[in-house]
Amino acid sequence: MLKDDDQLSIALGSSEGSRKDSHADHRPLAERRRPTTLNEYVGQTHLLADDKPLGILARQRSITSMVLWGPPGTGKTTLARLLVENAGADLIGLSAVLSGVKDIRAAVTQAEVTRQSGQQSVLFVDEVHRFNKAQQDAFLPHVESGALTFIGATTENPSFEVNSALLSRARVFVLKPLESNDLDKICEAAVVSMQRKIDAQARNLLVARADGDARRLLNVLELAAQFTDGEIHLDAINAALGEGLRRFDKGGDEFYEQISALHKSIRGSDPDASLYWFCRMLDGGADPRYIGRRLVRLAAEDIGNADPRALQLALAAVESYERLGSPEGELSLAQAVLYLASVPKSDATYQAFNAAMALVRNSPSHPVPMHLRNAPTALMKDMGYGRDYRHAHNEQTAEGAYAAGEHYFPDGLSAQQFYHPTDQGLERQIRERLARLKSLQRAEPEG
Repeated sequence: MLKDDDQLSIALGSSEGSRKDSHADHRPLAERRRPTTLNEYVGQTHLLADDKPLGILARQRSITSMVLWGPPGTGKTTLARLLVENAGADLIGLSAVLSGVKDIRAAVTQAEVTRQSGQQSVLFVDEVHRFNKAQQDAFLPHVESGALTFIGATTENPSFEVNSALLSRARVFVLKPLESNDLDKICEAAVVSMQRKIDAQARNLLVARADGDARRLLNVLELAAQFTDGEIHLDAINAALGEGLRRFDKGGDEFYEQISALHKSIRGSDPDASLYWFCRMLDGGADPRYIGRRLVRLAAEDIGNADPRALQLALAAVESYERLGSPEGELSLAQAVLYLASVPKSDATYQAFNAAMALVRNSPSHPVPMHLRNAPTALMKDMGYGRDYRHAHNEQTAEGAYAAGEHYFPDGLSAQQFYHPTDQGLERQIRERLARLKSLQRAEPEG
């Protein structure tokens, strides 16, 4: 079993019960508040209610291979430990941050000994996404043979971070950020255990800034308590919060989920939601330069020729940020976000580019037709380079310079249409002009 001082012990908070914090106990508050039974565990009712998967397992006092996926401080490690204890199994804990193949082999050996005594062994791997493929493969055969049950905890998407063979033998359970009422319970119980009080404003701010993370809440509460001997007020919580309490890191799923939300909000022409996700990303520590690059791409992909100014404005916003830096330059990016979200949308350029690339990649390398080749030397002219080329500026039509009937695709490749302008913004005018040009081309007499 995991011991109190084990590297994997993570506290989440519990009902007060009869437990009292000892004056001699110098462990962090989050560790001291770690639930000791499933009844004390707070949150994740979508998994632990009587009719839900883990609630059913708990009632049956059984355990199965699983991956617990969720943000930090939502109770993954604690839940794994309590489920294993409830099932009467032996828990072997590893941290992927600190362990290697040698530790995995030792854990497997320990599991074999336990199985021989008739007890089920559970290998719990914290931060399992940090194990590489070879390390995960080291315990896969033993999971397949039934020598041990596997539980992994991860903050990253297991679809990308856990071997598919291992994932196919484990159920994935998604833990959610804790609700405000859950955090409220944890806060209240912790304050009582500290024999302190906290005023309503301070508690509300603490719960809000905990952002669904119980460990964060308890760490901030413990620090705030050190700033005052009496009741914990708003100023103590603000002092303890400081700066930089962020939900995601720059390589985590939360980061990519939020950039996706920003992109889709702009594409959906919702400037207010777009601005919200932009600010969420800034507050989460995202590099504004990265957001700027995404805005430039988005201007071409989702707006295109419906409003060519969108690309110009996105580039100008990026340049403004480079000149001004943070926080002044972020306003230019915000301006670009609002503009991109507000103007007409077209992905015709994006679709045309993809279609053209697909044809090029899947067809032979046709030579450039002779009439389209440049002829800078007399020899090349004698060879026919550029012969019979019709210069568009020499042929004026009602639509301006246009050589109706000229063929610009390679010989042997029929004319293609990749670009289908929409009726959005400027593209409506582009579509109408291209249609008129096509009518001139059809009217051009043969020969």
